[in-house]
Amino acid sequence: MSTTQSERLRELLEPLVASQGLDLEEIAVDSVGRKRVLRVVVDSDTGADLDRIADVSRALSAKLDETDAMGEGEYTLEVGTPGAERSLTEHRHYVRATDRLVKFQLREDGELVARILAVDDEGVDVEVPGVKGRKPTARRIAFTDIDKARVQVEFSRKDKQDAQDAKDMKEEEEA
Repeated sequence: MSTTQSERLRELLEPLVASQGLDLEEIAVDSVGRKRVLRVVVDSDTGADLDRIADVSRALSAKLDETDAMGEGEYTLEVGTPGAERSLTEHRHYVRATDRLVKFQLREDGELVARILAVDDEGVDVEVPGVKGRKPTARRIAFTDIDKARVQVEFSRKDKQDAQDAKDMKEEEEA
């Protein structure tokens, strides 16, 4: 997709996405054989459920139908969210990833996997999981020290609430 088409689509669609209370994260036009697919990725601080995705999809479709932004040929519009393993590229992405496990590629210290605890304008406070029975450690990472960051999928997270729930259940069984 040419930069001018990408910019034109962003200028056209971003106000509509914002009017739905969402952020326009990404636009991509891909050719699959003779078909073209316009992929639009949206998100918000509170997430985007299926109803919000459907609403924004209808609004974008109507707007695209009344313009020639996609040209004369047929295309498919796909609207979705960034997905579970999203890259963190904007400050708002880090804020939304608070309490999530993230793989950081640091400029000088290699890779680090840690949970984001807090985010401010200069960087992130993280908790590095303990290894082999050791306690987790806190660390501060400046945004200027981060080359890349990507949210990690956790299938079986043991957190404080899970431990408390298990303890409560055990006490109830014993009573």
